[in-house]
Amino acid sequence: MTLTASYEHCRRLNARHGRSFYLATILLPAWKRRHVHALYGFTRHVDDIVDARGGTAADAGDRARALDEVTGRLSASLAGETIEDPVLPAFVHTVRSFGIERADLDAFLRSMRADLTVTRYGTYDDLLVYMEGSGAAIGLMMLPVLETVPGAGRRAREAARELGRAFQLTNFLRDVAEDLARGRVYLPQEDLAKFGVTEDDLHRGVPARALRDLVAFESGRARDHYRRALAGVELLAPSSRPCIRAAYELYSGILDEIAAAGHDVLTARARVPRRRRAAIFARHMLAASAAGRAERRRPVEAV
Repeated sequence: MTLTASYEHCRRLNARHGRSFYLATILLPAWKRRHVHALYGFTRHVDDIVDARGGTAADAGDRARALDEVTGRLSASLAGETIEDPVLPAFVHTVRSFGIERADLDAFLRSMRADLTVTRYGTYDDLLVYMEGSGAAIGLMMLPVLETVPGAGRRAREAARELGRAFQLTNFLRDVAEDLARGRVYLPQEDLAKFGVTEDDLHRGVPARALRDLVAFESGRARDHYRRALAGVELLAPSSRPCIRAAYELYSGILDEIAAAGHDVLTARARVPRRRRAAIFARHMLAASAAGRAERRRPVEAV
């Protein structure tokens, strides 16, 4: 697969599976957009491997082998080997172009590997360790592509980690029923016990008051992560701010929809209505156009 075709494959993955985030990426300059699609494409590809349906030992073994294979192909590609893979040419090109740290890639892969065997988390601190790879590390991978203002340094990195955690926890709350069907419960076990919620309550599919209270509590945690991430938007390059502001509003809007449904996450999957998504996009489009005109385009490697 050519590099151009790999970038296009990643773009299609983003458009198909990450509609809200894809909408936000349209607000980026084209040269940044394709690199964000490459990062999304790789993380989605790996996530699909570990999330493949099937409950037998053979199925679990197949997923583990598939993860080993993609990890091996990634290492070989980073070492300069030519690898037949639909997402790796674009992903590795992006990693090299922006000096994305291998430690962040490894943190992501560790959390994905945990999904093969870990199905419950005892405490929120335990869940935070998982989210360090599944959410925070993705925010850190995105940061070099988005670019920061001079001197942002550690503040920008911590804000990126917080936004990654916020997005991930939002996904957990939206996808309680879907994750349960895969045999996973990301709501911390100590919190289930604190609110008097059992896994039988989750399987019944009827949101009792205790479960609604638990979801409201975890939503508050997610909003805390969003609040801590917000100041980081101003630390980004101007051409990246409209995209991240839109993504911030789209994902935090899922929490608004969960609240509007009485914190019922079992009956239906929370979605931001199309009209609201369009309004968010339109509100930030003008700012994106102005930033694009004002900022000199950064040269990138020719494809």
